[in-house]
Amino acid sequence: MRNRLRQHPAGLQLGLMLALTFSTGVIDAVGYLGLDRVFTGNMTGNVVILGMALVGADDLPILGPVVALVLFMLGATISGTALRSLKAGWSNRTTVLLAIVAGLLAAAGGSMYLMPDERPEPAALAVTGALGLAMGMQAGAARHIAVKDVTTVVVTSTLVGLAFDSRLMRGTGDLWKRRFGAVALIGAGAAVGAALLNVHIGLGMIAAAVVTVVVTAVGHFGRPHPVDATAD
Repeated sequence: MRNRLRQHPAGLQLGLMLALTFSTGVIDAVGYLGLDRVFTGNMTGNVVILGMALVGADDLPILGPVVALVLFMLGATISGTALRSLKAGWSNRTTVLLAIVAGLLAAAGGSMYLMPDERPEPAALAVTGALGLAMGMQAGAARHIAVKDVTTVVVTSTLVGLAFDSRLMRGTGDLWKRRFGAVALIGAGAAVGAALLNVHIGLGMIAAAVVTVVVTAVGHFGRPHPVDATAD
């Protein structure tokens, strides 16, 4: 099984990053719809929400987007500190970081089952912070894995590339499948997250955690070189 996974490392890593893109859609839907209009993966959306909120538009939240932004940056900093000295690609440290991401998502989801329906604001902000931290760590790890045009947390630049290089516009059409896949999967994840929210707000977080666990395990054992427990 391990040898089969290692036969096509580039394709494997692309598939894994697309899976994380799907899980980001789930988390952002849960955050926006269930945590008072806060994105925990798409920081562009958070910055826009915060900008509008600061001028009092539509009674938008301020504290939630700030918490998500700060913790997202912290998560990305943690990944950068851990991975910067290593060559691009999947390492043991990548596995550890994504395992922590899965743990944060699972803990956030589990905690929602312990809260009353009328969640106290500090508890909701703590969950928002945990999700932001997790998504920042995931984005940092994905950046180091360096699958072109699949960041796992945003698709704006992916859409630009899809249109810019379109054969309809006499472009090369390169990478259109992965670009289209990333856009479609983050949208599908958002749809799934919204649907799971009708069952329970914690369910989407747990589902995203399960996806991340699978990605982490497959990515670790599918690395192109034998895993050395003493190496990074």
